[in-house]
Amino acid sequence: MMGMGKRQLVVLLLVVMAALFEGSRAVTVCDISDEGLTACKPSVTKPDPVDPPSADCCKAVSGANFTCLCSYKNSYLLPYLGIDPDLAIALPSKCNLSIPTPTC
Repeated sequence: MMGMGKRQLVVLLLVVMAALFEGSRAVTVCDISDEGLTACKPSVTKPDPVDPPSADCCKAVSGANFTCLCSYKNSYLLPYLGIDPDLAIALPSKCNLSIPTPTC
């Protein structure tokens, strides 16, 4: 009986670890979720960015931390994700949001 309890505990721990690993794969950049990044990617990818951005993109942008985004402007992270920093910084005005466009 004791062996069965240990086996169930190991299985439970494996399930919990798998769930934690799966949840850690989501990417969040400057308070924009993975879904928000996906929604905005067509509008921040050269050579033919989509203009105007989608409603889902503008919703994601409305909660973004653009001061944080400025800190990534010269890093390799944004280009690695396929994001043009200048196009990303311009999203608030393209979405007609009252967020001031940051000066990086």
